[in-house]
Amino acid sequence: MKRRGKAVVLVSGGMDSALTTAIASINYELYLLHVNYGQRTQKKELKAFNDIAEFYGTENKLVVDISHLKDIGGSSLTDKKIKVTNANLNSVKIPSSYVPFRNANILSIAVSWAEVIKAKKIFIGAVEEDSSGYPDCRKEFFRAFNRMILKGTKPDLKINVETPIIDLSKKEIVLKSVMLNSPLHLTWSCYSNNDIACGECDSCALRLRGFKLAGIKDPIRYKKTTRKLLL
Repeated sequence: MKRRGKAVVLVSGGMDSALTTAIASINYELYLLHVNYGQRTQKKELKAFNDIAEFYGTENKLVVDISHLKDIGGSSLTDKKIKVTNANLNSVKIPSSYVPFRNANILSIAVSWAEVIKAKKIFIGAVEEDSSGYPDCRKEFFRAFNRMILKGTKPDLKINVETPIIDLSKKEIVLKSVMLNSPLHLTWSCYSNNDIACGECDSCALRLRGFKLAGIKDPIRYKKTTRKLLL
């Protein structure tokens, strides 16, 4: 298959970014980017990233450390003094796990790398289902960011951020992952643990509900699952 060029793909190690990698791999040469920002599950997420890169057979990968986000704090993902709260999937408040302006920091790194390697596309696995809690996962954020890229990069390249799964529910993400043979068994979603997923944080609950609604068994292990979180 003839490729359309290079694409930088942001890969956290979760199932959303793994599916986004699968989608990008159809038409583009993959350049996978992982960012350590001082998160609780940094070790596990990095392993998941490397496993996903190996699954797709690419050595074009970059790992960047921006641990200053941990020093800044303000999130239960980076500050152990702030509790990772149990999931409340009906809440419209910004949760304690929100890392202030994280996606802008990560996308800025991706744009810099894209300019150097002359990649016109940047893929990120943002999902609107998460956007009630995370303002930097919304379509309007990415539209604004793309306008900023045009103003701040070389005019001949025209780099654009793509969000191919932003309209999908977690159920649809699970089903599409199976359809595209995305390596769900290699992914990690838990906000709290590096060994066995907690089954209680927002990310675990969203993932578990997605698998339940899809009628597919989640391949990773959980310490516990609370039925009411999945309703």
